[in-house]
Amino acid sequence: EGITGLIEPINTRITEPRYFLDSPHQAAAILEKVGKPNIQLQMDIFHWQIMDGNLTQNMHKYFPIIGHAQIAQVPGRNEPDSDGELSYSYLFSTLEKLGYQGYLGCEYKPLDSTEKSLGWIKQYWAK
Repeated sequence: EGITGLIEPINTRITEPRYFLDSPHQAAAILEKVGKPNIQLQMDIFHWQIMDGNLTQNMHKYFPIIGHAQIAQVPGRNEPDSDGELSYSYLFSTLEKLGYQGYLGCEYKPLDSTEKSLGWIKQYWAK
């Protein structure tokens, strides 16, 4: 049908303690067993950072099976340019160098209005 399915590891430390799939490593093992190219990995950077960190290496390692990327700052799950642990300018640059062509899902809680929370896009495009 031309449809790509995604599996998404979700952190069990903060968001959903009972969720069964909580790391990109576990998801990659499942995808290897399934062996279907139309089932891919959803890289939710928020969850990956909380569960494993090591984002640069994991992005490189799992890039061939990443079908979609989602973003949110850690720990507050706010817009990527808010205060937090992650340097999204670096992470976006890494994705570009890897050749990521997909969309970026913005699954964050804006600190202000939605319009103001998208200011990071203008700043990023200006670079």
